[in-house]
Amino acid sequence: MKEILLVEDDDVQAFLVERAFRRAGVANPIERVSDGQEALDLLRLRPEGLPGLMLLDLKMPRLTGFEVLEAIRADGRTRRLPVVIVTSSDSPADRERAAREGVLGYLLKPCDPEQIRCLVQRELLGFEPDTEPSR
Repeated sequence: MKEILLVEDDDVQAFLVERAFRRAGVANPIERVSDGQEALDLLRLRPEGLPGLMLLDLKMPRLTGFEVLEAIRADGRTRRLPVVIVTSSDSPADRERAAREGVLGYLLKPCDPEQIRCLVQRELLGFEPDTEPSR
């Protein structure tokens, strides 16, 4: 079962995103890091390979989500890593930039479990749904 990497600096938001994924029936393990630099360090040093999906916040300390995304896309090893933006920003400019960077999705916080379920079914078929979503 492929792991999901959550890059989120806010503890409450991280909890809410994880809960939304569980309620959507996504059973894959979720590993969390607190900022963009930590995410890049983990991806570079990880001996067991890349996660199956990265959930990436845009507004974080040290490196923004877009800086992380640019670094991922510039590295041949991580270039194809599936990324979903999970953010509070509903800015059209942010949405357009994310689309240009080839993200799979753009989810607004708080995440809607039904929206997550649709994204997983449409784009991330390698992820393991629970038999029944949590409530």
